Amino acid sequence: MTTIRLSVAGMTCASCVGRVERALGATEGVQAASVNLATETAEVTFDAPADPASLSATLDKAGYLARVDTVVFDVEGMSCASCVGRVERVLAATTGVVSASVNLAAETASATFLVGTTDADELRRAVASAGYSAKPRGQDAPQVDRKADEARGYRGRLIVAAALTLPVFVVEMGGHLVPAFHHWFMGVVGPQTWRFIQFVLTLAVLVGPARGFFLKGIPALLRGAPEMNSLVAMGAGSAFAYSCVTTFAPWALPVSARNVYFEAAAVIATLILLGRYLEARAKGRTGEAIRKLAGMKAKTARVERGGDVVDVAIGEVVVGDVLHLRPGEKIAVDGVVISGESHVDEAMISGEPLPVAKAEGAGLIAGTVNGEGAMTFRAQKVGGDTMLAQIIRMVEDAQGAKLPIQSLVDKVTMYFVPAVMGLAALTVFVWLIFGPDPALQYALVAGVSVLIIACPCAMGLATPTSIMVGTGRAAELGVLFRKGDALQALQGIKVVAFDKTGTLTEGKPVVTDVVRLSGDEATVLAVVAAVEAQSEHPIARAIERIAQDRGLTLPEVSQARAVAGQGVRAQVGDQAVLVGNLRLMEREGVEGAAFAAPLEALAEKGRTPVLVAIDGVPAMVLGVSDPVRATSRAAVEMLHARGLSVVMVSGDTTRAAQAIAAELGIERVEAEVLPKGKAKIVAALREEFGEIAFVGDGINDAPALASADVGIAVGTGTDVAIEAADVVLMGADPRGVVTALDMSAKTMRNIRQNLFWAFAYNVALIPVAAGVLYPVWGVLLSPMLGAGAMAMSSVFVISNALRLNGVVVLK
Repeated sequence: MTTIRLSVAGMTCASCVGRVERALGATEGVQAASVNLATETAEVTFDAPADPASLSATLDKAGYLARVDTVVFDVEGMSCASCVGRVERVLAATTGVVSASVNLAAETASATFLVGTTDADELRRAVASAGYSAKPRGQDAPQVDRKADEARGYRGRLIVAAALTLPVFVVEMGGHLVPAFHHWFMGVVGPQTWRFIQFVLTLAVLVGPARGFFLKGIPALLRGAPEMNSLVAMGAGSAFAYSCVTTFAPWALPVSARNVYFEAAAVIATLILLGRYLEARAKGRTGEAIRKLAGMKAKTARVERGGDVVDVAIGEVVVGDVLHLRPGEKIAVDGVVISGESHVDEAMISGEPLPVAKAEGAGLIAGTVNGEGAMTFRAQKVGGDTMLAQIIRMVEDAQGAKLPIQSLVDKVTMYFVPAVMGLAALTVFVWLIFGPDPALQYALVAGVSVLIIACPCAMGLATPTSIMVGTGRAAELGVLFRKGDALQALQGIKVVAFDKTGTLTEGKPVVTDVVRLSGDEATVLAVVAAVEAQSEHPIARAIERIAQDRGLTLPEVSQARAVAGQGVRAQVGDQAVLVGNLRLMEREGVEGAAFAAPLEALAEKGRTPVLVAIDGVPAMVLGVSDPVRATSRAAVEMLHARGLSVVMVSGDTTRAAQAIAAELGIERVEAEVLPKGKAKIVAALREEFGEIAFVGDGINDAPALASADVGIAVGTGTDVAIEAADVVLMGADPRGVVTALDMSAKTMRNIRQNLFWAFAYNVALIPVAAGVLYPVWGVLLSPMLGAGAMAMSSVFVISNALRLNGVVVLK
């Protein structure tokens, strides 16, 4: 089973979305298809016999185009026809490639692929896997912003349309407002001559800048699948056709109905172009988050090749390459430092404001910025495997998601355009039968108004634009929605359960208490650290660190043997050393009375005790604790303030877990929970409270993350936990959970506002356009006003979604 995301051209409204989904879903081999109007993409899951080429053909047959791009490579290493065949085969086998051709004489390879399914770097790596070196031509050219390019196209067409429409509009509207001007102008030019001039100017608008409405709308209408362009084409076309009859065959109409509406047709087309221009500009801003993330990518890297350090394109870096990093440079790929020291600004990834110290063995993340030092590092992840690429992919997946709330919209919009056309026809019929004289003129105005004012665009954009902006803004705030439907699911959460270690706490034990019972404290501590150096336990590392911090010299350990579940027995010089828990001391016959008071004190504070005996005599008690994160209490308080219950889940003893919970203000604790029991705790909490979000970071949290209604993984945790989660916090700050909840609330509120506007607009204004107010108040909506209202409705929806960019982190 394969899933690809196609970039689809030609979609203008919610009706298009339903049509594309149905066409793709009916293709043999397709298991699922989800279309997003805001991103203009279709995510398709399919198996044989379906393939990218057949999916593209399906779209073409439905009247839409899968966008394609072509990249040309300069290929080194080809020497014969078999090389040509090999390169062509690996390119053609890459998912999304429609065609591939190789020219041996020119040493070039050309691949045409479906936009969104692959890219030049992936194709270059495919060629490299066949044993050849490939370099994309023009790879340093700036990436084209498709929406900005589309907006520029609409702007040019709008200027031409406005210039042609302005004379018609000024004379006609000026004539209505200032009768003296009308009489003077008609006396100079003449009514029939002016009609000919209007015909020429309006025809120029319709066949020039506005021809796209007809080229797309009429074929869709003939296929029995009308959409937004069909409504515009029919509305403007009807006004123009009626005016042509009045101009060139007036005898075919009653004298009272011999009016022209050239200005209506021209103004309608111009206003719709204005709306499309503003919509394209606004849509471009909805993808700002992805562009910011993509802008973090380095373009080139300094790599060791053949003993020299050379600048190469980022796509040519391979795993294992040694890269040189200068002060102030962006890090090109994920890797590990092999020499040098510096500080790296990782705020754009982790949200942590302070630069992070880096030295030999430290990890580096692509897109972060080096500080004052020079370093060399080895590439570990390149291309689509880097953390930055994965983050971009997560954001794209979330932005393309379809929320459950969208299903209602899809059902309505499936029948919306045909229903509007039926209403327009009914409107014309009613006016012809019951309308005052001239009935034909009133019928035309009302019918055209109904066609023009209806706006399935706003209905189709209401949900996806909010999702795009909301998830993009969340990413900027350090919250990644891996699954877009988590946006809606978070709204119903009643309880948040936190794993303790590594989530509410630092996950790195530290020695907090040193209680000397006998001997010199420094000497005993050095002996303990020497023994613990033989262990892999995290507590052992904490004891080693405190010895290093105190500058202690560790003695030699001649023998060390672990006692499972109890501690370590060792020989240091001529001393027999025991380091472990009370059970170990009892087993070895050490008198435990001296340990009683320290153990009680540590238990009160929730510390983990480490007991030490030398030659059978109690020597020391160490208290070890996993420090609570500085922001954990604030996170808990913020969740309580939002009316949510908070539960801490821990494998620690009940007493230790309750001490941490008391420090954080958490009333409910589930302690001594085995890893496999966390999913059962989630089920029990759901039964008690309702929908639950679980927050964790470790491999043992994966089942609980997957079973919760919303799983939230701390980004500093394991890959397994992140893969099982619906939401990922890029940093370690538990307040990110609050940010996720707040972004969810604001995004869903924004979606409801958009849906209300889109539906209310159509429900309220379509009857007005049909003329329901005329019998009472004599009000009949002008088609031009309808066109302006329709154009602004989509812009309003997108502009409202863009307000989510102003959401700030609530601390």
